[in-house]
Amino acid sequence: MTLQRTRRLTFAATVALMLVAGARAASAGDEDLIRNARQTVADFRRTDPGLDEFLRRSAGYVVFPGVGKGGYVVGGAHGTGVLFENGSPVGKVKLNQVSVGAQIGGQEFSEVIFFETPTNLADFKQGKLKLSADASAVVINAGAAAHARFQNGIAIFTHIKGGAMAEASVGGQKFSFQPFSQ
Repeated sequence: MTLQRTRRLTFAATVALMLVAGARAASAGDEDLIRNARQTVADFRRTDPGLDEFLRRSAGYVVFPGVGKGGYVVGGAHGTGVLFENGSPVGKVKLNQVSVGAQIGGQEFSEVIFFETPTNLADFKQGKLKLSADASAVVINAGAAAHARFQNGIAIFTHIKGGAMAEASVGGQKFSFQPFSQ
């Protein structure tokens, strides 16, 4: 197989992965999204019970049950999640990311972002928070939370669900928040 053909197939697979993840998120109703977010938190807690400390200490947290990511030189990621305050779901959050640099492949991951203070949480809800490429996430595994710390009022935990991606790229995550209708 030629290098050019391999690149085209990789790009096509990446686009397909992102479309499937995006379509799945778009088709999920709010109740399904909340149920999936709660299950994601339960899975993270089962993997590392130390995460309970972040759940107790944070002003709020957003859970993305599935984020699709892919790229070939230019890449992107998209996911839909739920923002929780005091353990209750208060709104839907969309995550979008565009990156440029050496990258190839596609993957799906879960992500939980904790906000240390009410100010950090308010900034997030108002769209003032963008995670830059240098924001570091902790890959969830047994004992990971014990060594994790809030950085600039934020702590991020991820879990790779599938796929493979090699990258050395620059990009950041941007979010939009929409409260659930009461």
